[in-house]
Amino acid sequence: MSSPSFTMSVLLSLSLFSLFAFLAQAQVPANETFKFVNDQEFGPYIVEYDGSYRMLSIFASPFQFAFYNTTPNAFTLALRMGLTRSESLFRWVWEANRGNPVGENATLTFGTNGNLVLADADGRVAWQTNTANKGVVGLKLLPTGNLVLYNSKGVFVWQSFDYPTDTLLVGQSLKAGGVNKLVSRLSESENKDGPYSLVMEPKGLAMYYKSPNSPKPLLYFSFYDRITVQTGTLDHVTLNVADTDDGFAYDITLDYQIANSTNSGTLILARPKYNATSTFLRLGIDGNVKFYTYNDKVDYGAWEVTFRLFDRDNFVWEQECQLPERCGSFGVCEDSQCVACPSSSGVLLGWSKTCAAEKLTSCDAKSFHYYKIDGVDHFLSKFTTGSATKEADCGKKCTSDCKCLGYFYNRDSSRCWIAYELKTLTKVANSTHVGYIKAPNH
Repeated sequence: MSSPSFTMSVLLSLSLFSLFAFLAQAQVPANETFKFVNDQEFGPYIVEYDGSYRMLSIFASPFQFAFYNTTPNAFTLALRMGLTRSESLFRWVWEANRGNPVGENATLTFGTNGNLVLADADGRVAWQTNTANKGVVGLKLLPTGNLVLYNSKGVFVWQSFDYPTDTLLVGQSLKAGGVNKLVSRLSESENKDGPYSLVMEPKGLAMYYKSPNSPKPLLYFSFYDRITVQTGTLDHVTLNVADTDDGFAYDITLDYQIANSTNSGTLILARPKYNATSTFLRLGIDGNVKFYTYNDKVDYGAWEVTFRLFDRDNFVWEQECQLPERCGSFGVCEDSQCVACPSSSGVLLGWSKTCAAEKLTSCDAKSFHYYKIDGVDHFLSKFTTGSATKEADCGKKCTSDCKCLGYFYNRDSSRCWIAYELKTLTKVANSTHVGYIKAPNH
């Protein structure tokens, strides 16, 4: 008679064998496989970033897949949103291979093994879903804009909603742990990751600016005071749109769910007076967050900005001065306008795009000095607490740190911020808020 442990071992082995056998047998029917080659005529419509594009037959209105490029022979596989019947831009709302472009004659292949692969003409794999032999039996683009690979039970083995670039579609979530954060595009022409990110953290959404001069990303905005989490931590935040039931408007919301709890909340951010079902959230090149909504009642310019987080006119949320690069590499901002260019002589000059802090020639304390700017805040000081220290000690800390470009001090609260990036300084009425900028000795 066999022992119980031997019997359990045999049963477990048989179960694993059955599972692997099932996965090996489950495959995509040959008539649902495909191979697209990037070699067709370019499309005739105007698209975002002024790119050239080739449409693919993967389509679910108002979404369609395409290859597009903004520089010659550097193509991105992307999902566009928009309708051809109106004279509006096609918007690129998801990208597979940002920062790793493919060339002419690249291929997008979906084989019987269930893996979706984007490869260059020479066979180099630029992007894939890594779903080979995992039970995938089909691929479908849903009306929500979610591209899914599913198994025989209809369960999603892989979905594009888990891998956003700079955009959230309606029904799409940011999840705990920063697994699928939004990252801005670098520029209109350069399609690679930019310096800005939007991340879901345990107590709310946070926005960061990544600087090569700083050891960690710099916080420039958080939703902590708007998304209230008294106990527990967030599980996910979802962009949603709902009819207000009065027939006149739609609510565009961020809905949040507490982990391991029934507790949830809703943040209403916009209420357009038309069907706002076709909406997306975009983390822009400049670090701003906007909602774009497709107004199907107009024939031209159908995309409308229905919400701006950093707004020039509506200060319910934030002024544009809080954007790190609102005034380029250096400048003083007031009422969302760049009003001055600080100089080592202590004079505030007129701002221009060439405004920049003087470059330091050495880390030696004898090679530089500080000049003072009264009544300014750094973008760090609004959403980070800084350190409690004396003003003189704040200066010593910056002097001893080669990467420190200046420091900011609030005399009323005795708080210190060390700045590895200067960027935009905000003019404030409080003269106890001061900045000290390093400048080389001549």
